[in-house]
Amino acid sequence: MPDPTYRICCIIPCYNNVATIAQVAKRARREVEDVFIVDDASNPQTRQVIERLGAEGFHVITREENGGKGAAVKSGFAAAVAKSFTHAIQVDADGQHDLDQIGPFIEYSRRAPQALILAHPIFDETAPLGRRLGRKITLFWTHIETLGKKIVDPMCGFRVYPLQAAIAADARGNRMDFDIEIAVKLVRLGVPVLNFPIKVRYLTADEGGLSSFRLFWDNVAISMIHTRLVFSLIPWALSPKRPLGLIHE
Repeated sequence: MPDPTYRICCIIPCYNNVATIAQVAKRARREVEDVFIVDDASNPQTRQVIERLGAEGFHVITREENGGKGAAVKSGFAAAVAKSFTHAIQVDADGQHDLDQIGPFIEYSRRAPQALILAHPIFDETAPLGRRLGRKITLFWTHIETLGKKIVDPMCGFRVYPLQAAIAADARGNRMDFDIEIAVKLVRLGVPVLNFPIKVRYLTADEGGLSSFRLFWDNVAISMIHTRLVFSLIPWALSPKRPLGLIHE
C-alpha cells in the first residue's frame, strides 16, 4: 500500500543554464507534479526563461546573490518543507543526467522512504579525465569518512532526499562540496543508503553544456570539507550512539 503521507517534489538548482533549464524542468514534471527551480542569481537571459517557467506553474525561488549549488539546494529544501513535502529528488539543470531515471528513483524512494537514494554515474567518452580522477580521490576519502563503502559516488547531483533528515544533517557547504558533505553526514546520522547507476553525458557548448564547477576554488572547498569530515571521524566513530546496520547496494 502506498504511504499516504509520502509527498515528493523535485528541486533543480540553476545558474545560467539558459539552454537546458526548460527542457530539464519540463521533463522532470512528467514524473513529479511539483518542481522547484532555484535561480541562483542567474544572468538576465536565464532569468527570463525561468520567469516563463514560473508562469507555467513551476515553483520558482529567486536568489538575489549567487551562493552556489549547495546554497540553492538548501533554499529548495526550505521551500519544500514549507509546503509539507517529505522527500525531494535533486536534479542538476545542465541536462547531463538520464532523466528517464526520475520515475524509477522515485519508486525506489517510495519503497524505502527512510533511505537516501544516490545515483552513481556511468560515464561515456564525453566525461573529462580530470572529473574521473577527482571522483576517485573523493571516493577514497568518503570511504574513510563513513568507515566503509556505503556510498558508491558522493558527487552526482541526481538523488532523492528524505527532507527532515537532509535538514538535520546541517551541511555547511554551499557549493560543489555540498553533495559530498550531506551524503557523508546522512550516513553518520544512520540514514540508509541505496546506490543506483545512471548514465551521464557531458554536453558540448553547442548543445548548451555549461559547468558551474570552478576548477581552483571548488577543489579548495572540496579539500576543506574532506579535512573537516576526517577530523570529525574519530569522535563519531567512537560514539556509543553511532548507528549501525546501514544498508547499501
